[in-house]
Amino acid sequence: MSQILQELLRPQPTGGTIVTFHPDSDVAEQRRALTNSAGEGIQSLSTRAGRSAEVREDAPALLLEDVGIAVISENVDAQRSGDLLSNEQSVLEARPEFWMFAIQAFQDNTERTWGVAATGAETSRFTGEGIKLAVLDTGLDFDHPDFIGRDVVQQSFVTGQTAQDVQGHGTHCAGTAAGRMATAGVPRYGVASEALLHVGKVLNDSGSGRERDILNGMVWAIQQGCQVISMSLGRSVRPGEEPSAAYERVGQLALDSGSLIVAAAGNSSARQFGFIAPVGAPANSRSIMAVAALDEELKVANFSCGEINAGGGEIDIAAPGVAVLSSVPRPQLYNALSGTSMACPHVAGLAALLAESDASLRGQALWTALTDSAKTVSGLATDVGTGLGQAPQGAPVGDCEKVPVA
Repeated sequence: MSQILQELLRPQPTGGTIVTFHPDSDVAEQRRALTNSAGEGIQSLSTRAGRSAEVREDAPALLLEDVGIAVISENVDAQRSGDLLSNEQSVLEARPEFWMFAIQAFQDNTERTWGVAATGAETSRFTGEGIKLAVLDTGLDFDHPDFIGRDVVQQSFVTGQTAQDVQGHGTHCAGTAAGRMATAGVPRYGVASEALLHVGKVLNDSGSGRERDILNGMVWAIQQGCQVISMSLGRSVRPGEEPSAAYERVGQLALDSGSLIVAAAGNSSARQFGFIAPVGAPANSRSIMAVAALDEELKVANFSCGEINAGGGEIDIAAPGVAVLSSVPRPQLYNALSGTSMACPHVAGLAALLAESDASLRGQALWTALTDSAKTVSGLATDVGTGLGQAPQGAPVGDCEKVPVA
């Protein structure tokens, strides 16, 4: 394997520790275990007490009480705390915390809206109206002309930074998922143009983020009642690596709460050289939908990760991910990019359209509707899942008078 590919597969630890507690342990047990291993001054976040947007940097550990997941600070001796945690019966898993990244997009100057057409979004009579769709990424350019005046719920989970997008990745993903309809001189590029957009900044202005901030943002989106949560972020994993108990816990909470999390499968493959990398984290969790990228011939993209690891590392669905035109921060406004990061928000937008079409399609039912309605494309299921995601075309359930979208 080349040195470049080895670097792609090498996780980058923050120095912190992710702790997932057994579901039957209570908050008192969890706090005691954390205090014993990390020291006094634990920060707790709970819906009962009100959720803080930022992690307190001087806290030795952060406990997300609603999901039984904690992060021990990088300032705490990891070896000592790990030894102490190994003796705690309440601990299900303790592992290093890793940096997560906006899954790197490949620049492409071809301006196309082929993804909206290929998914059937442009002919669908649904727009995502009334559906809460969260994009957890680098934020959004709130002064972009296509988003000015739009009611966007925003929250930053990155210490010292607002939800304003500087890096650009989040604005592109939000545009694909929920950008507005075509305007003069600008073709339509958004799938669910009337979805109620929720922007959670979990990646910093350089495009990287700590897992503690990402997990915090995921729980926030679930608590906001978002029926769809889009995550074009992650890290590479090793062949044979098990999925994280923490992401599986939050993913299952989402499904149980009527939410669906979709995540980019990752861009670590080099299929033109015969190398296929495993689906990255957190898309490799059973309860999170993994999205592969297709090119304009509806074939799996060279960079798109595939099913190498079982137990959650499967590809569930595919979507357009090559030369995808969408919004980017001012002054450029628009650009065409490639990556599974571009495929993921297509699926998120399609999920919003399906959720609007039938109020019973929530959580696992929405997952099943998406995968069952996908269009068969060439390639193995290990590369493209059930196929290309498709928008609903018929009349909404119980709303036959809805006017078709022009």
